[in-house]
Amino acid sequence: MDRPVASGGEGSRTGQVMQMIRDRIDRRSLVPGSRVPSVRAMAGLAGVSKSTVVEAYDRLAAEGVIRARRGSGFYVAAPLAPLTLDRIGPDVEPEIDPLWMLRQSLRTSAGAASPGCGWLPETWFEEDGVRKALRQVARSGDGPPAYSPAQGPVPLRTVFARRLTDQGVAVGPDQILLTDSGTHALDLICRFLLAPGDAVLVDDPCYFNFLALLRAHRVTAVSVPMTPQGPDLQAFTVAVEQHRPRMYLTTSAVHNPTGVTVAATTVHRVLKVAEQNGLIVVEDDIFADFEGSPSPRYAAFDGLDRVIRIGSLSKSLSTGVRCGFIAANPDWIAALTDLRIATSMGGSSLSAAVLHTVLTDSSYRRHMDRVRARLDKCRELTLDRMRSLGLTPWAEPSAGLFLWMLLPEGQDAVALARQAQAERVILAPGPVFSASRGWRDALRINVAHCEDRRLERFLSRCLGRCVSPEA
Repeated sequence: MDRPVASGGEGSRTGQVMQMIRDRIDRRSLVPGSRVPSVRAMAGLAGVSKSTVVEAYDRLAAEGVIRARRGSGFYVAAPLAPLTLDRIGPDVEPEIDPLWMLRQSLRTSAGAASPGCGWLPETWFEEDGVRKALRQVARSGDGPPAYSPAQGPVPLRTVFARRLTDQGVAVGPDQILLTDSGTHALDLICRFLLAPGDAVLVDDPCYFNFLALLRAHRVTAVSVPMTPQGPDLQAFTVAVEQHRPRMYLTTSAVHNPTGVTVAATTVHRVLKVAEQNGLIVVEDDIFADFEGSPSPRYAAFDGLDRVIRIGSLSKSLSTGVRCGFIAANPDWIAALTDLRIATSMGGSSLSAAVLHTVLTDSSYRRHMDRVRARLDKCRELTLDRMRSLGLTPWAEPSAGLFLWMLLPEGQDAVALARQAQAERVILAPGPVFSASRGWRDALRINVAHCEDRRLERFLSRCLGRCVSPEA
């Protein structure tokens, strides 16, 4: 938000008005060809005289930043500077910035406890199955082609199509585009659907990388409060009517960060509002395999009419074998395929071959059975331990990695995350998942990383509670 310029000499006020315009251009709230505020409006906004604004605009015009159009006003003329994500939004505490959270999660720090990260511990992944698949692919004698087919190899797309059909989403291989990852899939969709300045609905809270990626695409994230049954339907309808968003980005099952699964009645009503208002629903379902049986999905109810489905195996199989997919109607897949070719050519044929081998072997099914059983035990144990420390679950999910825990009254998640970092414990505070910067009393806790009890010991010291001697 722009603030009135500070008092001082006329020259300094002129310079500060100029900087306000430059900052808007840097943040992409003003793009080439867009009209800058009128002299009268800028004078009121900055708290300066109209003559000061006229001088500032004249100087910006002389520099080639803006240009005057007779009888119309001033317009941005300068080319955009390279995008700098940390300048797009207002200054915030680093612990509630999505990019900060991503850096902390990805940074290699031997010996650190990571209950705030979003994936399984390394020892939980199916590395033996991946190594076995790599050996099989190497022994096949068929060297990988220079480039993978535009949509990705048909055998792997066929496997994904069958898996989706098992989840109630009737789809053929021609409706699937393979991508380098789930994030790559979402980036392609944003390039395809969005333009700078568009509005996108997100859950509050939502996966923090949604917010970082939408920031990179220069669109506005509009938050809708989340409930244990899915988005608040009244708030969702109001947001659609007020902001006219282009799309709704969500996770319907094993929601990140809350772990909840959307109710079937909520899915039906959201899709009805979407149809009435030309809204596209993008369903990120990268945690699908953490459910023992499929729960309601937007894509299953909609039939991929105005729903786009994203998937990946990086959370369940291995972070080192990167591959995601997009499932959508054939026309959109054709356009997205062209966009993929234009931006990154083909995908990794080696990753596709390894994944096909793993998914057509019973070892992956057995691996996920073990993971789900282990997560169930960890979830129950973590809930008991967190309750003993005074934390309360916002909901009690039945699957997945995450618990969304509310701190005792008066505790601040951001302050705890800052202190924990100094003690080599990485936490995920609530506001990093919130476009509205809310949830300062919440933490996302990855139960798979809570076999390491350093989180429990850290919280007991901060909250003044006792833990069992074996902790």
